[in-house]
Amino acid sequence: MKYLFLILSLFITILDAKEYKAVFDCSSKNMQYVASRMMLVERTMDMIEKNSDTIKFAITIHGGCAPIVSKNYDELVKDEDLEHVKRSQNQLAKLANKGVDIVVCAMSLNASTIPNEDVVSFVTISKNSFIETIGYQNMGYALMTFE
Repeated sequence: MKYLFLILSLFITILDAKEYKAVFDCSSKNMQYVASRMMLVERTMDMIEKNSDTIKFAITIHGGCAPIVSKNYDELVKDEDLEHVKRSQNQLAKLANKGVDIVVCAMSLNASTIPNEDVVSFVTISKNSFIETIGYQNMGYALMTFE
């Protein structure tokens, strides 16, 4: 009888589990703000995981946010932003290791004079991040913006 109750309890817990899907769209050139938002994405993931719910997150990067994916960001951003970009890039690596899809826009790389080979290895290059963002939304991902 104990086992039946345990199995029933586990089954109800599984049925009650939720799936959270969000695409975080980053276009901000405020590097301090971007770094704080990247940290918040991980904190949000941790809170969801504590409830045994599942997560499918993606980050799309374009516009002024593009330098955070460059291996040579120190050549692209102001000196006062270097530490913030470093924190953002380290956080992106952690998020990628946790299964977050990270995509950067090729047009934004071009506009920021970032060669494709300078993009960190855990980031996927998309022809157009708008298309990626729309695709995630079509798959039921909530849109969260970093502007």
